[in-house]
Amino acid sequence: MKTLLFSFTLLLFFSKAVLSQGTAREYYQLKIYSFETEEQVQTTDAYLENAYLPALKRMGIGPVGVFKPRPTDSVAPKKTYVLIPFDTLDELSELENQLLKDMAYSSSGKDYLEAPHDRPPYHRIEGIILKAFVDMPEMEASKLSGPREDRVYELRSYESATEAIYRNKVDMFNAGGEIKLFEKLGFNAVFYAEVVSGCKMPNLMYMTTHANKESRDANWKSFVDAPEWNTLKAMPKYQNNVSHIDIFLLYPTAYSDY
Repeated sequence: MKTLLFSFTLLLFFSKAVLSQGTAREYYQLKIYSFETEEQVQTTDAYLENAYLPALKRMGIGPVGVFKPRPTDSVAPKKTYVLIPFDTLDELSELENQLLKDMAYSSSGKDYLEAPHDRPPYHRIEGIILKAFVDMPEMEASKLSGPREDRVYELRSYESATEAIYRNKVDMFNAGGEIKLFEKLGFNAVFYAEVVSGCKMPNLMYMTTHANKESRDANWKSFVDAPEWNTLKAMPKYQNNVSHIDIFLLYPTAYSDY
């Protein structure tokens, strides 16, 4: 009887462990490079493609997304967005130390890493730390297969007036069913996440993907017209939970994992 009880307890322990591992929420770092010259863009692109992403892969970190702004009225801001997944915050905090030990990284990224003060490879870097939503605990690669330059990777930031109201909007995505509706309508989300550290808090961010601009516009029309959304947005408990929205339309670089 004792042996049977011990076996049952052991099975319960491992079942809980597996369940816990299956629902662990990833962390993300979103690095946004801004540039003043085309030379800076090219130097940083070479660094990311030939040094940074290969080094992350050697550490078992990835897949990593690298994105550029889609042109608007024939003009695109000089920016590059790098999206990196981590299992834990410790993995993120140790990243720079691990990179410094990688000789191949130091050699391949020399032009960027050893750039002089009067010819920096970028203007500034903005860093945002995020934690995946409960209803989408892990990043997912887009299922799109068309030309990369046609794709629309839509990054959105939703700000709220207070922390409590922000948590209400997060709940609207999870328990409220907003994520499920996006999935039903084929938005091909890469991630939904809470901003743990950033310059526009409290806010959440998420990224959806579309084959092209026309597909993106049609998907959003389907969302706005969906009965589920009109029921959800009319619920009294979800009123006035977004105070500002930023929308960034991007496309993946040739060397992006997404």
